Amino acid sequence: MAIIKGKVFVYGHDVNTDVIFPGKYTYTVTDPKEIASHALEDEDPDFIKEVKPGDIIVAGKNFGCGSSREQAAFCFKYLGMGAVIAESYSRIYFRNCINAGLPALEIKNLLGKVKRGDVVEINTETGTVLLPDGSTVTFPPLPPEVDEIMQKGGLDEYIKAKLAAKNGNL
Repeated sequence: MAIIKGKVFVYGHDVNTDVIFPGKYTYTVTDPKEIASHALEDEDPDFIKEVKPGDIIVAGKNFGCGSSREQAAFCFKYLGMGAVIAESYSRIYFRNCINAGLPALEIKNLLGKVKRGDVVEINTETGTVLLPDGSTVTFPPLPPEVDEIMQKGGLDEYIKAKLAAKNGNL
């Protein structure tokens, strides 16, 4: 995975899954493009108009709290977002990001150092974020197993690759 560079969208603490992907669409929207189109629509109506592939969410504590709906992680993946960074996550949301192949990084001291529209560069191998002012913030690098899931594009693709290798179907 190594380098992720993108524009930052900043949110606060306790951003719940109903804000990330509204619950009213949970059982009626299944197309990935449509799921993506509803990301953060109630919290930030301009988000969907401004976001580009590779962009990055930076948030506070307890990001992804609330229900366990997978669409709240997959909507960002379908948009091509580079990563989600938060001070902490709901455990199920964190796991859903890994399943989606979307890097979810816990970085405690980034919120407040960036503003919406800043461009940052993340190096997942060295555990550094290069800020617009040239300074860096550090975090623990991704564990090798998680990095491999990210490189494969998510848990489904990772498992398929492992099964194919095991069965000799490279």
